Amino acid sequence: MAVFRPFKAVRPVPEFAAKVAALPYDVMNSKEAAEMVKGNPYSFLHVDKAEIDLPEGTDLYSEQVYLKAKANLEKLEADGICRQDEENRFYIYRQVMNGRAQTGLVGCVSIDDYINNVIKKHELTRADKEADRINHVDYCNANTGPIFLTYRPQAKLAAILNGWKESHAPVYDFVTDDGIGNTVWVIDCPETTAEIASLFEGVDYLYIADGHHRAASAVKVGLKRREQFPESDGSEEFNFFLAVLFDCDELEIMDYNRVMKDLNGNTEEEFIAKISEKFTVEKYGKDAYKPEKAHTFGMLLGGEWYKVEAKDGTFDANDPVAALDVSILQNNLISPVLGIDDPRTDKRIDFVGGIRGLGELERRANEDMCLAFSMYPTTLRELMDIADAGKLMPPKSTWFEPKLLSGLFIHKLK
Repeated sequence: MAVFRPFKAVRPVPEFAAKVAALPYDVMNSKEAAEMVKGNPYSFLHVDKAEIDLPEGTDLYSEQVYLKAKANLEKLEADGICRQDEENRFYIYRQVMNGRAQTGLVGCVSIDDYINNVIKKHELTRADKEADRINHVDYCNANTGPIFLTYRPQAKLAAILNGWKESHAPVYDFVTDDGIGNTVWVIDCPETTAEIASLFEGVDYLYIADGHHRAASAVKVGLKRREQFPESDGSEEFNFFLAVLFDCDELEIMDYNRVMKDLNGNTEEEFIAKISEKFTVEKYGKDAYKPEKAHTFGMLLGGEWYKVEAKDGTFDANDPVAALDVSILQNNLISPVLGIDDPRTDKRIDFVGGIRGLGELERRANEDMCLAFSMYPTTLRELMDIADAGKLMPPKSTWFEPKLLSGLFIHKLK
């Protein structure tokens, strides 16, 4: 039974929403962030990547950065750019990219649900990345970036959200520079709010789609607060963290493609002969090949595209991890033929999000790599099946677009 509750969001006043909203902190580096905020003192990147307001060369993980993030967040409120709602509310957040819409519900989930695996994970986290966000949440005393969660379809909840959108005007409605539409409605009816919260009591599990490090960091700050305030009763805001929940049918995972630097000492002919033991290899031509079904891959080698398909018996169809295309390629080709056993650390392999298109694979294969594979996207059902089995997905299995913007909803821990 999942806990999902409304909260008093700190959020931009409508006329500043488009200026405040920013891409999440982990999709650009400091230099790129500094360029993005030129001429815009209200961008939430001043909070999420506060080093851009400090001298060049400042240690990204120094206390100075986190104190600056705190000051910048407080300034948004002090200057009237952002205000806190007076009542606990849910918020509907719709994004539209290339004509496809995804609609989520913004609220707070429980750190205990995370600990007890009601909120299920499918990735490992790194201590160094956690430490950064732990400090950011701790110093700001707020969750500044929402966690991207999903759940299995709930027809009644979908009907409530659709009805609200149809009968109420949005508070924000703007398009970002990259063409993504962002629309927000505030659910300010206590009865509707109570009904939504009660419906989630019938949801057995929530699943992290994206944001494992932010989730883990938020939970650890909440546990730290419990130690600081042993008299707490569990209702305090630090026991909960900011999330946007999406029906899994609303979401789409994009392909996450691979490029490799060399053929591990093989000639092109030797390489094709070796992979033909586990895959059927069919020359496709000069036009890029985008897989149309699972267990099929596009391969770019020597300026030619090939259609590559896994043969029967190369994977265990009953194992949800082994049956993933990223696992099939890794276990039957990347590791045994190319000698890349740990794709997390090996410098001979790189990953290209599907948002960049297959043209990026061709560019990389011509410039700094020699081999590329286009992938069929992992599905939401596969992600949830793996989480239900208590297993982990291989690295770089999923790529979600559009990204949830930061700055539209801020959850204070007290």
